Amino acid sequence: MEPPGTVKRANPFTPAAACTLAALCTLAGCATQGVDMRSLPPATPAADNASAAENAAALAAAMANPASDSGEDGTKEAPPLFTPADAPSMHTYDPWERLNRFTYRFNARFDEIVFLPVANAYRRLPAPMRAGVHHFFANLQEVPTVVNDLLQWRPRKGLRSLARFVVNTTVGIGGLIDFATKVDLPSAPTGFSATLATWGVHPGPYLVLPLFGPSTLRDGIGFGADFGISYGIDVAHLYRGSDWKTLPLDVLDAVDTRANVNFRYYATGSPFEYEDIRFLYVRKRLLEDAGLRRHEKPTKPVPGTPAGQ
Repeated sequence: MEPPGTVKRANPFTPAAACTLAALCTLAGCATQGVDMRSLPPATPAADNASAAENAAALAAAMANPASDSGEDGTKEAPPLFTPADAPSMHTYDPWERLNRFTYRFNARFDEIVFLPVANAYRRLPAPMRAGVHHFFANLQEVPTVVNDLLQWRPRKGLRSLARFVVNTTVGIGGLIDFATKVDLPSAPTGFSATLATWGVHPGPYLVLPLFGPSTLRDGIGFGADFGISYGIDVAHLYRGSDWKTLPLDVLDAVDTRANVNFRYYATGSPFEYEDIRFLYVRKRLLEDAGLRRHEKPTKPVPGTPAGQ
């Protein structure tokens, strides 16, 4: 208890005064710190335009003389891998175009009237029967394949084709069953046209063969040579026997081949079907030729020379 008559003094350190004092101390501390003011670089439009002009001139000179560009180490840059001169010609060598077009129309009519209806009827036979016929004729093609493998100096492939023929003829019951494929002896057919390609012969003019369709002069010669090989060896007297045996086999082989080709004349509705097939067939042959001669240095096509010439 305070004695009576005393005067009560106010406390100067109230909570509000303490907060005010703390704020003043904080502001005083911040005022002692240095303030860093950043400024923009000086504007020099004339110098910037001159630098941009120099860079543009250097880029134009580099594009005009790409072969003279050098890296930091002083070595020249590699030339481009593909130039317009390396592009194949879009034109096909077809000096007999008038005759080929006539033959193409004849093949289309014959296919529509005779070949295709017979092939469609053949497709209705049981699948095992059609597979047996197809394997039988494919097995006979192993004979010219062996000869052409040897002419192409590929004895390993020739021995494999010979092994396929022996296995399918014996275990495969005369070639009706492709047993060789099941024992890791895949088929790799080839012909005399491929042999000529390995010898450096070009496909030659485009040629449409009656009943056989698109071909080239080299392919036509190769087809005749392959038939001559089969005729000369004459497996089981199937080629030089009597007409009552050889003619039905030839017809059956042709029907089986047509039934396994998924193509219809004028099915696309394109008025340029002849040109399209000619282009695709010859380019396919050129790609196959490049694969056969892949170990040789490729030759650049002569500008303006039609493909196949």
